[in-house]
Amino acid sequence: MDVCVCLQRVNSGMFAMVLLGVFGLSLTLSSATQVGLTDKVLVFPYETDFSFVALIPQKEMGLRAFTLCMRVATELPEERQIILFAYRTADYDELNVWRERDGRISFYMSGDGTSFHLPPLTTFRTSLCLTWESRTGLAAFWVEGKRSTYQVYKPGHSIRPKGSIILGQDPDKHLGGLEAVQSFVGEVTDLNMWDFVLSRSMIQAWHYGHKVPKGNIFDWGTIEYELNGNVMVVDDD
Repeated sequence: MDVCVCLQRVNSGMFAMVLLGVFGLSLTLSSATQVGLTDKVLVFPYETDFSFVALIPQKEMGLRAFTLCMRVATELPEERQIILFAYRTADYDELNVWRERDGRISFYMSGDGTSFHLPPLTTFRTSLCLTWESRTGLAAFWVEGKRSTYQVYKPGHSIRPKGSIILGQDPDKHLGGLEAVQSFVGEVTDLNMWDFVLSRSMIQAWHYGHKVPKGNIFDWGTIEYELNGNVMVVDDD
């Protein structure tokens, strides 16, 4: 089954979601585009195959470097695979971040991924960042402001633009669309993304809640998003 979830700008300046597929698969947005999540948390309360949040980037996702940060909490058992972030174009998973069944955290760019042994995600919020740059292929996760060992992953690669970003589900043609057993259950907040690698000091400042340059792809305070299914927006108490 071939699936592509695409976000396109329409004349009104709003965004519409288009699903291209076969065998009758379809997804529709359940709410209009909303803006800004300052002091808010996205809560994914249940395992489903229909609840997700579509994120609309401030610029095209044609990338040769990035920093992706979020604060995440889940009570799902470690042996349960979880999608943490999914960016897909028509034919490729351009950037997917997973917690694997063995507890490792992995990310994939158009094919085989690379995995890291990190402290486990738990019911208590974890600040998690991922950095990668094409020139050297250096990639690392950052947990609570501390960097993992570097791995070299896909030097020279470029992430393609004109796709869709989804939280909570993995739209993957090889899996036949969305699967509840891979869905995210828990909380996500303070998701930010830059098209360059932040310095150690900037990542640590973000971890401690200090002021850092606003994400030029996603900035939590001004992020455009669309809720679908049972996802809730609650105050970050």
